[in-house]
Amino acid sequence: MLGIYKDEDILVYWRLPTREDSTEDELGMVVKNLLHNSRLGLKDIDSIAISSVVPPLMYSLERMATKYFKVDPLIIGPGIKTGLNIVTDNPREVGADRIVNAVAAYHLYNGPLIIVDFGTATTFCAISEDGDYLGGVIAPGIGISLEALFEKAAKLPRVEIIRPERVIGKDTVSSMQSGIVFGFVGQVDGIVRRMKGEFRLSPRVLATGGFASLIARESETINEVNTLLTLEGLRIIQNMNKRGAEK
Repeated sequence: MLGIYKDEDILVYWRLPTREDSTEDELGMVVKNLLHNSRLGLKDIDSIAISSVVPPLMYSLERMATKYFKVDPLIIGPGIKTGLNIVTDNPREVGADRIVNAVAAYHLYNGPLIIVDFGTATTFCAISEDGDYLGGVIAPGIGISLEALFEKAAKLPRVEIIRPERVIGKDTVSSMQSGIVFGFVGQVDGIVRRMKGEFRLSPRVLATGGFASLIARESETINEVNTLLTLEGLRIIQNMNKRGAEK
């Protein structure tokens, strides 16, 4: 996901597929064209923050920023000021995407919170009322689960991920859609209820990511969807570190 901010206001954003072998030139030309279509240019960008859990892609993104935008990007990782107190056994293991979401969620909603992110993996993050990152859950994502079903079961087709009309499918496609959609709704609600049992106070449950709205419509535990949570976290961390550098 890519977004352009002016101060605290988002001007435009895009959801883009990525490959871990993408080069800085491929990425640079894609971003350049997106900016052009939004009547923006490379010179309109004065700072860049990047969050990625794919090391080869991170290298290309960093090279793209310096080559095309002439900017040293802020890479979310160890040593970056986030204001987040991570109280897991090994804080360095917590993915940059989860840190960014947690920063944004606590900044926007306070705590306690459970954040469900429907990305490549489906992640659940627990934030205390004091803003401590307590840990979470990692499960296979919707997209890779469906892809594994297609690849490992020879007679099953690729299907569009949409809500079927009923749970009991009358054909292969609707049966697969039911299993994916309602299966993940059950997973989310089951895990969230178990997580709530380990909180002192009842947490608010936020959903983000590509399939957040689809699952939230059927979920009994998700309170709110914020599809821009990751971008908001990047903006907040960028500003936090920019102010620190200026002192």
